[in-house]
Amino acid sequence: MTVHIIRLGTPREAGEGLRIGTVRRPPRGVPKTEFSSQDWYDVWYPNLAPSAETMKFAQAAQKGELGNDRDWAAFRKKYRSEMAEPDANRSLDLLAALSHQTNFTMGCYCADETRCHRSLLRELLGERGAKLA
Repeated sequence: MTVHIIRLGTPREAGEGLRIGTVRRPPRGVPKTEFSSQDWYDVWYPNLAPSAETMKFAQAAQKGELGNDRDWAAFRKKYRSEMAEPDANRSLDLLAALSHQTNFTMGCYCADETRCHRSLLRELLGERGAKLA
């Protein structure tokens, strides 16, 4: 059993399980009834997305692409701080525990995982002992 971390909207792989969207907003122009069939996500869980304030910081840094190391470090610090809050922390603990029981997938829309909060989700889950793909 494992957690897969992916880019939402990409074709599903066999055995990836439930797809969880850890994004602030649903995909634009897609009817809610088609989120799953279009490979976006099965469940929307914005609780693990960066806050609106943190996303604005990221967008201001470089139109959503945190290209320089200083901006990325600041985003990383802000996001990790948000994930240390009790509700997010409990969610991460729960998902890490579930990874030992079932397959599921988490993701967001960013093209480059190395400059995306999903890379930080991967780290945070790993720190909690999650089984990662």
